[in-house]
Amino acid sequence: MTVLDSLLAPDATLTRVATGATWSEGPCWIPSDETLRWSDIHGNRILQYSPFTGKTSTYRTEVQFTNGRTLHPSGYVVQCSHGNRRVEIDDAGSVRALVESWSGGRFNSPNDVVVASDHAVWFTDPHYGITVEGEGHPGRMEYGACYVFRWDPNTREATPVITDIEEPNGLAFSPDESVLYVSDTSAVRRPPGVGNHHVRAYDLNPTATGVECINGRTVFEIPDGIPDGFRVDEQGNIWSSGPDGVYIYAPNGTALGLLPVPELVGNLCFGGSDEYDLFIAATSSIYHIRTSVRDAGMAGRSDGPQ
Repeated sequence: MTVLDSLLAPDATLTRVATGATWSEGPCWIPSDETLRWSDIHGNRILQYSPFTGKTSTYRTEVQFTNGRTLHPSGYVVQCSHGNRRVEIDDAGSVRALVESWSGGRFNSPNDVVVASDHAVWFTDPHYGITVEGEGHPGRMEYGACYVFRWDPNTREATPVITDIEEPNGLAFSPDESVLYVSDTSAVRRPPGVGNHHVRAYDLNPTATGVECINGRTVFEIPDGIPDGFRVDEQGNIWSSGPDGVYIYAPNGTALGLLPVPELVGNLCFGGSDEYDLFIAATSSIYHIRTSVRDAGMAGRSDGPQ
């Protein structure tokens, strides 16, 4: 048995469960509805899939090119809006801004987001929503760079915490939240050999005024592609999107295997009623496979795959 085999359920089979999108991103399992919600960015809509009915439906349209999302511990969704250039809350269909500016200027186009156990909201802010046709509205970089931010629920202010990544994209915590992983996808629209296509790790050091990210180092590179969105499982392994599937790495960067997918993968998430379903957002579709591990943030909430 390979390491990859041990991370999948016995007799696990990759299955396409939904299709019809133009660019699938931002998958998130919604426990209250028992549905998968994801963005069709170029279609400017949010879709949802029910494993119980097997049906796909439209959750909302004209959504300002929503991208990544995550579930807040309080039960509502925190999501990134390219078009509104903000991080926002979707609480049962009622959408409002959480944070939309820093140091007097708007964000570029928040891309992906995670919420820590202290309810701080961490998000990446590359420029794709203001520079790439079909992913937002043309605009300028008002603070002149692309940072990773942390929004503090106490001060209700955002602070840049990582400033040495060219184009930060996906992000996820280690199981104990001592490490933050962030992908740099600056190679995505550059000539071969130019730009970055790797995931970096940062140790998190609490301070009197917040958290600092220290000891930045590159963990792995995705060959011949980029690591867009990714997740960390309860064992600390990193499940990354890639050009031909899902690449899995140990925390030290050792490659554990490739789960082939027939479309370009943009993001993925764990979910399902027992939390052992992996949903993969690829170009036009959602793919599903059963696993033997859960998301790092789900550990301890169920006894095992049924």
